[in-house]
Amino acid sequence: MNNSTTRTVPALIARMAIVLVLIGGGFFVKSSFFTSPSDFAGPGGKSVTFSIEAGDSLATIANKLKVAGVVASVDRFLNVAQLNPKSANIQPGTYGLRLEMSAQKVLEGLIAGENRTSNGIVIPEGKQASWIIEEISKQTNTPIAQLKYEIANPDKLGLPRWANGNVEGFLYPATYNFVAGTSAREMLSQMIAEFLTQSQAMGLETEAAKLGKSPLEILTIASLLQAESHPSDFRKVARVIYNRLDIDMRLQFDSTVNYGLGLKTVILNEQQLAKDTKYNTYIYAGLPPTPINNPGLVAIQAGLSPESGSWIYFVTVDLRTQLTRFTDSYTQFLEYKREFLNYCSTNRGEC
Repeated sequence: MNNSTTRTVPALIARMAIVLVLIGGGFFVKSSFFTSPSDFAGPGGKSVTFSIEAGDSLATIANKLKVAGVVASVDRFLNVAQLNPKSANIQPGTYGLRLEMSAQKVLEGLIAGENRTSNGIVIPEGKQASWIIEEISKQTNTPIAQLKYEIANPDKLGLPRWANGNVEGFLYPATYNFVAGTSAREMLSQMIAEFLTQSQAMGLETEAAKLGKSPLEILTIASLLQAESHPSDFRKVARVIYNRLDIDMRLQFDSTVNYGLGLKTVILNEQQLAKDTKYNTYIYAGLPPTPINNPGLVAIQAGLSPESGSWIYFVTVDLRTQLTRFTDSYTQFLEYKREFLNYCSTNRGEC
């Protein structure tokens, strides 16, 4: 075999990629032998209704789009989706699309939520249980008292044993289409069931054990990430949390103090910081006793895979851009804190 033949083998194998696709419980095999994935030029033709269910993977979405005639190729849609990290933000719901659209245009529309026709209830990442039940009550006309009752008596909601009877952290952020007549218990149970589906898919309990943490500790860490930082910094802030826990340094997170006091203040005063609640991480070492909100998938994954680093301080110095600085130096931390306070003084009303 000559050298030129040897060099062409990897390319030949790469171009014989075979995609195994799931449709309606069966599989079909799509081969891209010696071809690039096909695509429609767009912008599209006849209008069609397209639905994404909670828990649908990108592969499942690509399948559905191909079967519906919206995209020309499963491969092409997956290729463009894998190049865009925002693909993970596609929400369940019903969308108005068109036949024969370009994969890129479809992806952009799904990410942006364009022509989303579903009247489903959208639960964003990082919302507290109190906010969630108010939203459910408002959009479904379910008496808030019924939802509060179910949260106070959670035995029949399907919580895992390690939740210790607290729903905070387990009302999974997604879009829910509750049919008329769905009870308060059924709605909350559906959200908890979605959490269990997602957490089991990522192996939360197993992966937490590998880090010497309980799944509740990981979920609590994820809620702190959701409250304290931007998704681009989740893994760095996770490392700060781990580093502080490792050296028995108090977390001193304003977000936990706020939760214990029922506040949403950016800058807390000395009296608020000194208030003794079990969520005051200025007073008590370690993690707070429960999650402080309901984190999304990215935050939970970041809690399981903190970035490497020696940081023990971080300060978001610009609330508009979410620019956050990290350091292991207390002196440097004070400089960053002054930078943040200067931002607040020149941007009245934002802090």
